[in-house]
Amino acid sequence: MMTKTLPSSRTDSGGFADPENVGEHRGGPPRPAPGEHPRPEERTADRGPVDRLPLRLPLPAGHTEPVLDVVVPVFNEETDLEPSVRRLHAHLRETFPYPFRITVADNASTDATPRIAARLAADLPEATWIRLEEKGRGRALRTAWSESRAPVLAYLDVDLSTELNALLPLVAPLISGHSDIAIGTRLARGSRVTRGPRREIISRCYNALLRSTLAVGFSDAQCGFKAVRRDVAERLLPLVEDSGWFFDTELLVIAERAGLRIHEVPVDWVDDPDSRVDLVSTAVADLRGIARIGRALARGTLPTARLGRATGSTPPASLTAQLLRFAAVGAVSTIGYVLLYATLRPVTGAQAANAWALFVCALANTAANRRLTFGLRGRGGVLRHQAKGLAVFGLGLALTSGSLAALHHWTRAPGRAAELTVLVTANLAATLLRFLLLRAWVFTTGSRDGGTGGGPR
Repeated sequence: MMTKTLPSSRTDSGGFADPENVGEHRGGPPRPAPGEHPRPEERTADRGPVDRLPLRLPLPAGHTEPVLDVVVPVFNEETDLEPSVRRLHAHLRETFPYPFRITVADNASTDATPRIAARLAADLPEATWIRLEEKGRGRALRTAWSESRAPVLAYLDVDLSTELNALLPLVAPLISGHSDIAIGTRLARGSRVTRGPRREIISRCYNALLRSTLAVGFSDAQCGFKAVRRDVAERLLPLVEDSGWFFDTELLVIAERAGLRIHEVPVDWVDDPDSRVDLVSTAVADLRGIARIGRALARGTLPTARLGRATGSTPPASLTAQLLRFAAVGAVSTIGYVLLYATLRPVTGAQAANAWALFVCALANTAANRRLTFGLRGRGGVLRHQAKGLAVFGLGLALTSGSLAALHHWTRAPGRAAELTVLVTANLAATLLRFLLLRAWVFTTGSRDGGTGGGPR
């Protein structure tokens, strides 16, 4: 067992695993001291060439030290802590085929939580606890994960809202070398969720906001049920600024932008009626975090290109680079559209010429943006991307056809120049809508590996 109060020294009768035995990664940036944030210049400054993460390999069999470290962050949880940790411990003893550790991370509790955590650490050989003098779930996870030597790091909420049978499916892809990060999702097919309409609406709106603003591909950023390989955590933690509830989202966004593979596990989840999360203050903090991450990605100050695996994959371009490439593809598409429309107009009439020209250019535009703007290669997901692209084409067709119909309604015999002017103007508006939909909808899930992958590659 191990008891630790930060920033005091650690007493450890069980000992951490020898780094040589668990394959410690030695190529990443230095980790911050426990509970300490890296300075901004350390997160963004170019410190010269850094080796990319090596190829993912399965963890070797026969481990005698903990393979999995499950962190349970708590603040004033004297009622739920002991029954939840004992239930988690019994479940891991019965179902997990490797050595494990449970770490209770106490966030400056003022009730009996520290005393209960100490008793659990004394009673359960696989249990340990740390004490932090400042609140913040992100701070607790950063500290516990930074100190752990286990090859796979996880966390779950103390209320055990997530069914524990999902824990082994969560960490198995990390142990096998299939994925870098694994998250539980309440918003995927196969999930079974019991919660009130208020939390359901807030959760769905938050994740929709993430997809529309940051173009993320994962479905549920807030589920308190996640795991990460330690070599990945060593690279990501120095870049994550948030110490509160936005910590999870920031970690996932950076990982996905680096091209790391995120595996999703549908979970059975029952809402905790005693939850004390302040939804208003948490929502405000999340919005600020989204704006901060969006600015960093647009400016290119996050060194995501140096975080990916050494597989030859290309991390997604920044928002600015995507906009420039999309504009170039759009300019060529517009020229092609005008030429096609002018060629077809005398034969088919205005509406049919507009529809055919827009249809052909939509197919070409989707293919070009897939490769040039969003960096997707290969044939995987091509049909799905084109199908979604045609749905976006339908919106563009409605906008341009509606504009053309309005012109003919107000002007009995408009000239060709007037028609082209109205259509080009309508196409510019449709182009902006197209970019937003391509970024937030078309080229997110299509880049995933069978529903488990990360961002566009």
